[in-house]
Amino acid sequence: MVKDKNKRRKPKELNIQIGERCRQAREAAGYTQEALAEQIDVSTQFLSDAERGVTGMSISTIIKLCHTLSVSADFILLGQSKDAADSPFSIATRFGHLSRRQQKLVEDGFNLLNKAFFTK
Repeated sequence: MVKDKNKRRKPKELNIQIGERCRQAREAAGYTQEALAEQIDVSTQFLSDAERGVTGMSISTIIKLCHTLSVSADFILLGQSKDAADSPFSIATRFGHLSRRQQKLVEDGFNLLNKAFFTK
């Protein structure tokens, strides 16, 4: 039996779900596909394929992804998080990915908002 190389396999549902959570975590952390791919040492095309569920990721790639994005493997693999503070969408997690200069700007902005809302 000869396989048709032009025939594409249908993505596995699990790969689609994992890829979607990877995309969500990447976007919440403020990474482009190019920047994240470089950080975890894969090609941008591979990351794009993984996010669309076209291909699966190795365990070592998932570990690098989790470390870089500060998300748990439970979230990436199962869609579960211990609590809201561990969510890749939490403010604390997103703040942690900013440079020190960016963090200072956010702090200054927060202080201005705080002053505007709570001073009479």
